[in-house]
Formats: sequence, C-alpha cells, structure tokens
Amino acid sequence: MNRRRFLQRSSLLAGATSLGAADLLASPTAAIHLPKGKAESCIFIWLGGGMAQIDTFDPKVKGNSKANPKVAGSEYDSIETAVPGVKFCQHLGRTAKLAERLTAVRTVNHHIVDEHAFATNYVHTGRLVSGSTTYPSIGSIVAHERGAVNPDVPAYMLIGYPNVSRGPGFLGAKAGYVYLTDTESGPAGFSRPADVDADRAARRQALLQPLAGRIESESLPAQYLEAQTEALRLAGPDFMRHFDLKKEPAELRNLYGGEFGQRCLLSRRLVQAGVRFIEVSHNLNFINGTGWDTHNEGQQNQHGLIEELDIALSALIIDLEEKKLLDKTLIAVGTEFGRPATYDGRGGRGHQGTAFSLVLAGGGLKHHGAYGVTDELSKNILEKPVSVSDFHATIHAALGINPRKDLYDGSRPVPLTDQGTPIAEMFG
Repeated sequence: MNRRRFLQRSSLLAGATSLGAADLLASPTAAIHLPKGKAESCIFIWLGGGMAQIDTFDPKVKGNSKANPKVAGSEYDSIETAVPGVKFCQHLGRTAKLAERLTAVRTVNHHIVDEHAFATNYVHTGRLVSGSTTYPSIGSIVAHERGAVNPDVPAYMLIGYPNVSRGPGFLGAKAGYVYLTDTESGPAGFSRPADVDADRAARRQALLQPLAGRIESESLPAQYLEAQTEALRLAGPDFMRHFDLKKEPAELRNLYGGEFGQRCLLSRRLVQAGVRFIEVSHNLNFINGTGWDTHNEGQQNQHGLIEELDIALSALIIDLEEKKLLDKTLIAVGTEFGRPATYDGRGGRGHQGTAFSLVLAGGGLKHHGAYGVTDELSKNILEKPVSVSDFHATIHAALGINPRKDLYDGSRPVPLTDQGTPIAEMFG
C-alpha cells in the first residue's frame, strides 16, 4: 500500500463510526458518487487569448466602450436561445438555436490572470506550474487512459502549434500528440517519398535495430525511439487520407466557413478515423488584430472572431448530429481566462479569473444551455462555482475515466485531477 492510499484509508477509518467503516475501507471514494459517461471522443476547441464571457456566453446589460466616461457592460445586444431564460450574445445566433445541445459553464474560476502562458497551462493541465514536475495536459491524460479508438491512428492530435502546455508531461512521449498547422497538407513527416514503398521503409528500420537495442529502457532516448517507431508505423497513405478535406462535399465545407471552420471539419474526420482526443486551436489569423486577447482596439472588431466561432461550432454540432456521432463525441470550448465588464482607456478589456465561461456540447451529457450564475457584471459568482479541476473532471467522467484515479510520476502518485468533481447535473 502506498503512502497516499494509507493516509486516505487512515483518515476514513477515523471518521467511519457513523458511515460504516467496512464499506469505506473497501473503497476510499465510496462516499463520493462519480458518474461515468459513454462518450468515445473529445474535440477540445481552444480560444487562445482569453474569450470575453460577457460578450459571448454570459451577456449582461449593454455597456458602451466609446462613451466618455465608458459604461461597463456587454459590448453587444443579447438574444434568446433555444433554452428558455438563457441568452447568448447576438453574434452567436446559430449556436443559440442549438443551446439544447450544449451548456455554457458560466462560473469557471481561477486566480492566474497576470500571464497568458501560466493560465493556458493551468486550463490545459489543471495544475499550477511546478519547478519539479511537468504535469500532463488533459489531452495526454485522455490518450494515456483510453488510447486511440482505432489503433491505426494516434490517440491524440493537435491542430495548432505545439507547446509544453499541450504535452504529456511526466506521462512521457507515448502520451504525446501528432500535430499539424495546415489543413491543406496535414501533419509533416508522415508521407513517404515516392520511391520509398513499405518494404523499403521496413528495411531501413531494420538497419536501426542494432543501435536501438543499446538504449536503456525508461530513458528519454527510449521514449523518443518509441514515438519514432509509432510515427513510422503510421506513415503512409492509409493515415494521410484522413486529412483530405476535398473528399467532403463542397456545400459542407462552405457551411463550416474559413480556415478555423476547416480545422473543425477535419476534427470530425479524425473522430471518424478513431482519434480519441483532438485539440483545435482558434488563435490564428488575428482577424481583429489581436485574436481573443481583446485589449485596446482588438475589442472593436471582436465580433468577427465571435461570428467565426459561431459558424464553425454550430456546423460541427449539426454535422456530428447528422452522422449520429454527437452523443459519442464531447465538444469542449476552452480559454485561459475571461474579461471584465469594464473597459480600458482605449476601449478594450483586461483579464479576469473570478468568473468566466467554458462550454461543453454533445458527449451524451444532459445539457442546460447554461450552468451557474454570475452577478450583473459577470464578475462574481452567485451560484454553482466550477473550478478548472471540476471542469476537467466532467470531461473525464463523460469519457468514462475516473477523475480521482492516481497517475504516477515515477513512483510518486499524482491524482488525475486536483480533487475535481464532475458537474453532477450534467449526467443523467
């Protein structure tokens, strides 16, 4: 019995007189109901920069960024959704009609608002940056726990630029991702040269075996070799055909919109191919000049970003539903923090962590349009706070993963989430 488990059981024994010591000792989590969903895959849409919840999924009374003095509030008018009493921003019109299939979790919160990179890492890993431990991202944890749906594809793919926040941390390279930045060409390095067929590639790999045999197991070179072997196994036309968007009907491609929409369409193809977890990054092109980091003038053209999200997200939900994949595919929309109702000197917004919105759709969950209540300026939480760990736990539970399970950094147990509890109301 490891030290963590011994302490858990000891503390349970001390307070077990009224609860039944035998039952508690049999299971340290017996007193905690952990739901288990049936989703098979997850598409995690990342809005890098910090989406303003007050201008998107948690609108309030309209403000004025151009007045003197400026008036705090939402930048845009709000509209009714398909869920009575739930409103979204006017630029989310298509998504509003699908609100019965999603939940805007309006009461996510944390205290890391000074630095984008630290907050990005926190929302991806659920942990503060540590000098001694590199924690795995949620994508890597899902890949580690469940593997690929189809062994002929990776378990985890990233459509965007790689960084440590999205990586496997102490889980090692086997739980890492394959990434691409261009939907036209797909991931680099997985297409063999025309003069190298499968037999020739196998002979080349055989030449490396004597050298590979000298590598110590569990070492970093061994992890690299394992990742390289997996890449060689996948390389070739059978894998690369999944990235050919030209095989999709032109009408459907147009429905998804521009490059970000094409990334979302590709994520649906990858779900069909058997990839377990796909992260899709939206912080590209900066069509408003700043992306979702809407300081200063970036705020003035933020509606372009919101409309692009609305087009792609609604198309993805409808497409998955028409292909009978929505209940099996959880869509999550993440961002590193929110934005305050007040404006800065040039009409933009700063950073806010006291309350912001993340979104879940599909995945066989029981959706409410919105969950949690914030005050009149979407700054403070009034009802149903949700930590980042709780949000992660909800994703894991929807995918059939126990969010209280221990992972191991060497011999040291590390809970899969930082005591996260799934949102019980979202499970039937």
